[in-house]
Amino acid sequence: MPIAVSRLNHAVLFVRDLDVAVAFYREVFDFEELGGMPGRMAFLRARGSSNHHDLGLAAVGSNAPHPPRGATGLYHLAWEVPTIDDLAAARVKLANMGALRGESDHGASKSLYAADPDGNEFEVMWAVPREDWGEFDRQAIVAPLQLGREVEKYGRGEPTPVQA
Repeated sequence: MPIAVSRLNHAVLFVRDLDVAVAFYREVFDFEELGGMPGRMAFLRARGSSNHHDLGLAAVGSNAPHPPRGATGLYHLAWEVPTIDDLAAARVKLANMGALRGESDHGASKSLYAADPDGNEFEVMWAVPREDWGEFDRQAIVAPLQLGREVEKYGRGEPTPVQA
């Protein structure tokens, strides 16, 4: 019998410098730090989250190597934002921090890709309303993201900066 999963509760990442990683995730997502083991581990929670923590960071030391590209292991985490306007604001924030690595239109979602100071990749995504999925209900595509067009279509109608 399969395990009945309702959602991902949290993720834990290995990082070189705990203070740098905590500062990055606090700056990007406004996560609150819940404590942990000083110098060894930190637990962070997204504002409004019902989880005890959403992200754990475990320090492995400044000389820890990066896993080689193409090796097995975690590819990225995906953080969902509530509106397309939030995604546009995230693009500016990530670009200004030098963390933005790419962006894609997946049909049913619109995504930005970034990396933290240790090179851990993450996605910030917005889910298109289910009734608008159309042909993408059963397709997984990767197309160039036209964020300005998506903000026009789904945004609040307020000017939102989409360029860094």
